[in-house]
Amino acid sequence: MGNSGGIPNHVAVIMGGLSAENEVSLSTGRECSDALKQAGFEVTDVVADRDLCGRLIELSPDVVFNALHGRWGEDGCVQGMLEWLKIPYTHSGVLSSALAMDKEATKAAYARAGLPIVESVIADADDVRQAHVMAPPYVVKPNNEGSSVGVYLVQEAANGPPMLSEDMPAQVMVEKFVPGRELTASVLGDRALTVTDIVTDGWYDYHAKYAEGGSHHVVPADVPGDVFQACLDHALTAHEILGCRGLSRTDFRWDEAQGLDGLVLLETNTQPGMTPTSLSPEQAAAVGMSFPDLCRWLVEDASCNR
Repeated sequence: MGNSGGIPNHVAVIMGGLSAENEVSLSTGRECSDALKQAGFEVTDVVADRDLCGRLIELSPDVVFNALHGRWGEDGCVQGMLEWLKIPYTHSGVLSSALAMDKEATKAAYARAGLPIVESVIADADDVRQAHVMAPPYVVKPNNEGSSVGVYLVQEAANGPPMLSEDMPAQVMVEKFVPGRELTASVLGDRALTVTDIVTDGWYDYHAKYAEGGSHHVVPADVPGDVFQACLDHALTAHEILGCRGLSRTDFRWDEAQGLDGLVLLETNTQPGMTPTSLSPEQAAAVGMSFPDLCRWLVEDASCNR
């Protein structure tokens, strides 16, 4: 167990935060808080704001359960604060959180490990607004956001470049669109759990991820055995090379017309959604781990300085 102070009892669940994923984080936090109470912990809910550091000093919890999503919550920032406070916390540490949040850096790490990736470039958002920087179809997304926040799909028949919103960052990732199916695999500790096929009527965007009926999940995925095993193997490799700890989830696109050669990694999420029906908890349930048990596992795995 990562917590060197003994068995943790008082858990502070931090949620909300300052990112575009505030509402998703609040949902994750409330569900995890309830699950941890069921698991027998004393739990304090903490809605993260600019006084988060002072609030945690006041509470002095045994462990922080990090239920934040997006920038400042899963990019190494809050992890650095928790290291400074010497409070054990769940999920990945400072370096791996920062690395996995940077899509370009993540893909470079994938490539060095021999994992399959798709062509992409980092471009000025103004250039992307003015002309195609890559032949359509392609996807435009912030280099450091999650949950498909700010993602644009430019279809092959598009007459012109995308009209990116003004709140997009100055630089964005432009990535070749890979047709086919959306697959994902979670890793818990040193074990890849299973593979989910995410079925939607269109693009798996923010609405499809979080709206009622926006998508449905086939778990375990009904895909060929070699593709299924490759997802498990690649997710575990990604978890290890990025230095993740606790729970991570790696997302894939698979062009089934190309067989195994059509499988590519998109990104690794160090703070997966954590409601009972979110992808990673569903996968844990599929291998026999209840949601309260999953949350307990994460608390008992919590640490700092690693």
